[in-house]
Amino acid sequence: MNEIRRNVPVDEQIEILKRGVADLVSEDDLRRKLARSLETGTPLRIKLGADPTRPDLHLGHAVILRKMRQFQDLGHKVILLIGDFTAMIGDPSGKSKTRPPLTLEETRANAKSYLEQSRLVLRGEPEVLEIRYNGEWLEPMGYADVIRLASRYTVARILERDDFTKRLNAGTPISLHELLYPVTQGYDSVALHADVELGGTDQLFNNLVGRALQRDYDQEPQVVMTLPLLVGLDGTEKMSKSLDNYVGLTDEAHVMFARLMKVPDTLLDNYFTLLTDLPRARIAELLAGHPVAAHRELAREVVRAFHPDADLDAAEERFRAVARGGIPENIPVVTLAAADLDDSADPDRVSLVKLVVLAGLEPSNGAARKLIQNRGLKLNGEPFTDPHGSLSRAQIAAGAVIQKGKDKFARIVIGG
Repeated sequence: MNEIRRNVPVDEQIEILKRGVADLVSEDDLRRKLARSLETGTPLRIKLGADPTRPDLHLGHAVILRKMRQFQDLGHKVILLIGDFTAMIGDPSGKSKTRPPLTLEETRANAKSYLEQSRLVLRGEPEVLEIRYNGEWLEPMGYADVIRLASRYTVARILERDDFTKRLNAGTPISLHELLYPVTQGYDSVALHADVELGGTDQLFNNLVGRALQRDYDQEPQVVMTLPLLVGLDGTEKMSKSLDNYVGLTDEAHVMFARLMKVPDTLLDNYFTLLTDLPRARIAELLAGHPVAAHRELAREVVRAFHPDADLDAAEERFRAVARGGIPENIPVVTLAAADLDDSADPDRVSLVKLVVLAGLEPSNGAARKLIQNRGLKLNGEPFTDPHGSLSRAQIAAGAVIQKGKDKFARIVIGG
């Protein structure tokens, strides 16, 4: 891990921190805060609020975590605020209908995974990382406290949000608790005395509410800095696990490499800017060259960041082998006991459906049959389309490689 660089001149800090930023409110305020930080030796407090509605993170989350890491590397303290309480409300940003509520237990379980994975990007030293939960101050609030907080912002200003306006015009219901969300999130900045708040572009309104509330509570307003929402591998929708257009932070090196090789050419500049530290001149040079070479450099840069000890040559060769329709050498080996293969219908044969489940490629026989029927399975490199097909024990012993999709393999071995 590189050393923290303290006392970096303001202009240099601004240049680093502005990279990839969509909104900055305002640069003058940020410059003034950075100058004061240098003068007093007091680091800025950088807030990122995260509602843990899902337990797994992907490169879309890494975009903003990387910005936090840049602040850390410059000696500032980042506050990763887990919205365990606000997640029970559900952020209405960008939603066309009311989100289903989560329990406090669900949000805290998701938060554990979120924190573990965020440390793949963030520094862990206490002087530059603080973990907080907004349930600390929101849960103890009484009804009178909520009324006082709500009185500090008008309904007219809340309804300026595009998503609320669209829902009103469409006659789609808006629950009262959703109107409280921006104010509740904004109060987090008051509680934390944040100097800067980071967020995606969809959080601009919420973060500006925090800036306004701080002023109302006689605090210096925070700087609001937003970053673009990373478009996924489909080239159209924002990166999302539910859309299967994502690259997970915990993906194995070869999986991450292969997925990054599929980034649409039109998004390469965006991915290089938001997910790497390559200089702009180098990015321009890559974009002017062959797209395959640019993809290769992108994949290596990003994989190296999350898997510093990975064999990148092996990951690339595996990708090439799969692209040629071959079977990579380094694939998982699944050792099955002879008793695992027993099949009362025919003791000498084993259904491929059963092997797919035993190999962990599908969770159930029904899912395995569907995979085969949809031509999503290969056996020893050849398509296998018979959901009732089977292999003899001799065939399995001679070597059986099952392939799901383009890059999920299992080599079956019979043990004792």
